[in-house]
Amino acid sequence: MSKIEDLLQQIGSLTVLEAAELKDKMEETFGVTAAAPVAIAVGPGGDGGAAEEEKTEFDVMLTAVGDKKIQVIKVVREVTSLGLKEAKAVVDNAPGPVKEGVSKEEAEEIKSKLEAQGATADLK
Repeated sequence: MSKIEDLLQQIGSLTVLEAAELKDKMEETFGVTAAAPVAIAVGPGGDGGAAEEEKTEFDVMLTAVGDKKIQVIKVVREVTSLGLKEAKAVVDNAPGPVKEGVSKEEAEEIKSKLEAQGATADLK
């Protein structure tokens, strides 16, 4: 075990650049890749139904504008930090995405703000 402990001490004393070079040399020499393992969760039955429950990022889709177009544009500007021209383009091009890759809580909040102004929105 002392050889392993000595080796670990030597590796621990390497700089970041030296450690990166060591990784590259080990991959080249032994034909392996130093990639982080990825755990795959499969729900009971293995049908993949659990994937939807574990979804962490949502897209807010504007499906219909409604009667209060100006108020909907204001909400789009507020939640996306877009300029007036860009926010108007999002509303004019409905159905389409308002904001993508947001948490469920933020997506629900955006959806409720849009619906409060008479628009119709969905989460994907």
